[in-house]
Amino acid sequence: MKTTSLSSRATAPEPSGIGGSVGQYREDAPPPGLQAHFQSIWTSVLPDSHAGDIAIVPDGCVDLIWRAGRLWVAGPDVVAARPDLPPGARVLGARFQPGAARHWLGIPLSKIVGQAVELTDLQGVRARDFVSRMEEAESIARQTEVFQNQLMAMPQTTGKPDKKASAIFRFAALRSNDEGSVTASMRESLGVSERSLLRHCRDHFGYGPKTLERILRFQHFMSTARELRDAGLAALAIDAGYADQSHLAREVKALCGMTASALLNHVRCPLGVPG
Repeated sequence: MKTTSLSSRATAPEPSGIGGSVGQYREDAPPPGLQAHFQSIWTSVLPDSHAGDIAIVPDGCVDLIWRAGRLWVAGPDVVAARPDLPPGARVLGARFQPGAARHWLGIPLSKIVGQAVELTDLQGVRARDFVSRMEEAESIARQTEVFQNQLMAMPQTTGKPDKKASAIFRFAALRSNDEGSVTASMRESLGVSERSLLRHCRDHFGYGPKTLERILRFQHFMSTARELRDAGLAALAIDAGYADQSHLAREVKALCGMTASALLNHVRCPLGVPG
């Protein structure tokens, strides 16, 4: 199976931006026929003048990505990814619904944490036909149309996404500075043992429930920072469920390699987005 690492480099310089904040980025709801498995269809176009790394921070999700003539599955991340994106890069993606990728792809997501895997290695002939159709489309608008049509044309043998995985994701999104309380609530509500919960989480999200909870708390911090532009780090930390600003700073550094203030600046000051 061909893979490429998406993990953040330990000695990587400060990124020039984070995913979705550089150039033109757009998310749209998928067609009704795809909504059971996919939450959004997105496009990203970097400026021709762009230079420097872009950090793709962990979000608890898995994406199917068309980039530079290849179709990739971007596995779940536990640290920020630094993909090799040249100036002017055009990227098209479909983001899976929480927990839906495991059955759609046919592999436990723990096998592709921090990795990008070519879809042709997972689904053979039907993925190669998908790639051939995409190669015929030139504009990003046409690529998006073909991309969605090919996703809908692919035979679905997996049924609906796993309900237990969806419930785990909802519980993990609860904001609490007591990490054990949310995990305990998951086990009690789902009627599963700690070992069973861990196995199910690793299969459907790539890692355990505590890591998923950390990542979703981090995402809530970023979302609130965009909305409440005058709020300081201390207030944002408490709102997101961190014990205090120091707790926030440690988690941001661990998950994306940046200081909390640097991340806040990237979140609130996107680059190259038309006003």
